[in-house]
Amino acid sequence: MKKKKAFFTAVLMLAAVPAFESGAQAQIVMTMEQALEYSEQHNPDLINSRMSMERYEQNLIAQKASLKSRFSLNLQPISYSQSRQFDNRFSDWYTNRSLSSSGTFSISQPIIWTDATLSLNNNLSWQNNRSSVGGTTNSNKGFSNSLYLSLTQPIFTYNRTKMNLRQIEMNYENARISYALQLLNVERNITSQFYSLFTAQQNLEISESELENAEKNFNIIKDKVEADLVTKDEYYQAQVNLAQSRSSLENQKVSLENSKDNFKQALGIPLEEDIIVVCDIEADPVFVDFEKALESATTTRLELRQRQIQREQQEMSMIQVKDNDSFSGNISLSVGVMGDDPQFPHVYDNPTNNPRVSVSFSVPIFDWGARKARIKAAEIERKMFELSAEEELKSIEINVRSTCRSLNNLLEQISIAEQSQQNAQLTYELNEERYRNGELTGMQMNQFQTQLSNSKMSYTQAIINYKVQLLNIKILTLYDFEKDEPVVPITYEESSNKKKK
Repeated sequence: MKKKKAFFTAVLMLAAVPAFESGAQAQIVMTMEQALEYSEQHNPDLINSRMSMERYEQNLIAQKASLKSRFSLNLQPISYSQSRQFDNRFSDWYTNRSLSSSGTFSISQPIIWTDATLSLNNNLSWQNNRSSVGGTTNSNKGFSNSLYLSLTQPIFTYNRTKMNLRQIEMNYENARISYALQLLNVERNITSQFYSLFTAQQNLEISESELENAEKNFNIIKDKVEADLVTKDEYYQAQVNLAQSRSSLENQKVSLENSKDNFKQALGIPLEEDIIVVCDIEADPVFVDFEKALESATTTRLELRQRQIQREQQEMSMIQVKDNDSFSGNISLSVGVMGDDPQFPHVYDNPTNNPRVSVSFSVPIFDWGARKARIKAAEIERKMFELSAEEELKSIEINVRSTCRSLNNLLEQISIAEQSQQNAQLTYELNEERYRNGELTGMQMNQFQTQLSNSKMSYTQAIINYKVQLLNIKILTLYDFEKDEPVVPITYEESSNKKKK
């Protein structure tokens, strides 16, 4: 029997390939593995999460690029002005006309270790300046060039450059974790939708079998009524049973179409496509080591790493809050030479040194307790975070414990449901013969039919529940006990490959 199922599944999988490749309006046949693989590239939530991850990755690339030397060139090709002003020194009015052109080339290098900025600047300008005072005209025309090296170093404050880089690195890591968690959530959702669709397909098959039995029983009663072997009330009851079976079949068809739409939406398949799913509905017992599951859950869960990132971000936020309105300073150093001459080749014939040193401080005096209140608010937020982190760890342990306990119970439920199905099938077959002989009423026979249908549904659902719980323990612990290997939702290499695609 298993070999026949395996052969049938393989045939359906091969039939699905042309439908995917041609894009024709043919029925798409999917296994669980195909559905999960397809959803990775087409699920809307995953696409959105992947784009968010790539956005943070580009921000990180940009931030690292900004730490390298920056080259800039500012040009002012022409500038002309004419003004009439009063000279207080000579108590006279004068007219000034100025025509100039200039350009500045700069090389700036941030220093991440000290948050300083080192820059080399060269400013070349040409000007033609003319001033008229009381009939006397003075003019100056020539080139000037200023070359200087400067260093700006903040003091008594935190390293903003290093902190900004670390913030962006953590944002990117957090985005990657969010994408990995989204992958697991999509796997859970796709699995749930897959089994819902499979259950709807199975229920439709059961309803079709139920209708077939109802039609067969109706024909038996109809022949007996015509032969005056049973009363007409049995005929009327058989009509009711047949109508109920037809109604149940129509309800299952509606339920199947709704399940298809939900599954197609989760996968990202156009709603006009038709789809069915196939799977091996066998429940092979899997041993789950409780201690190993608990240890894996409390050490490898991605949410715990997210908590660590949030804790580090809060520490940085506390540094920023404490630095607000606090004592700080700045040191600026600059050395260079400046020269001017009417002829450009002689600009540096008589250069002038232009050293500059400045030290500045920002000294807060009184802020009405604003800084102190902000620090206290940040400390309260950190305590709330720690309490939440402790509760989350407890919730993880409780979920793992609960899932491990339910797995053994579900195996028992599968065994019971299987036995119940076999008994219901035997009971129905025995009572079907009695019904033909007129020993049972149509209402009694309908009860046996309902019992058989429910037992089939219960057996299928028991197996699905067990498979879903196996998936839950894998997601909770990031360990696949079926394959006996840890689960790595995504690596740096995978994220890069997905981005290239």
